[in-house]
Amino acid sequence: MKIRSCELECVCGITSRIPENSAGEFAFAGRSNVGKSSLINALMQRKSFARVSEKPGKTQTINFYRINRGVTAEEENERGFAPDCYLVDLPGYGYAGVSVEEKKRWGPMIERYLHGSAQLRAVFLLTDIRHAPAALDKDMYAWIRENGFTPIVIATKKDKVKPAEAERNLSVIRRDLGMERESLLIPVSSQTKEGIETVWETMRTLIK
Repeated sequence: MKIRSCELECVCGITSRIPENSAGEFAFAGRSNVGKSSLINALMQRKSFARVSEKPGKTQTINFYRINRGVTAEEENERGFAPDCYLVDLPGYGYAGVSVEEKKRWGPMIERYLHGSAQLRAVFLLTDIRHAPAALDKDMYAWIRENGFTPIVIATKKDKVKPAEAERNLSVIRRDLGMERESLLIPVSSQTKEGIETVWETMRTLIK
């Protein structure tokens, strides 16, 4: 899909008020180093627009990226533009260098966003296709469900595995997370762009 514009519109900290946006929002969660910033950059068709911390796990804000502000339904349908929406980058979790105190602050901040946003349409949970889900991934999947959302799982770094291995690993991810049969699991490579259009099509469907 075509991207006409993208901007970092809002950075929401621990004590910040959740913004009242007018366009649909899609949140992205995942462990540090799973490739979340790379995925968001690939979706925006930018090389390094999404913020990447110098030290993994140090991002302590929720970042709201506005995509295609003002794009009309006609431009979407006839000219192939991505919809006017927000990509919401949630803090990464699971990095050993983050203090217990910091981790405790992130949970309530993210929970406040999940419950406080009127425009949140879906939560994407990222996991590395090369590995079985870690305990933190399982906990995050369950926690998102407890907060009222069925996560759409994105298996990142698809270019790092062979097709047969990818199929096996996707089955393991679905099994270990306890995903329902109809739940979406999308393999993606930010390098080759495989799966990027599928993610956009999924968002486009949910924003209607």
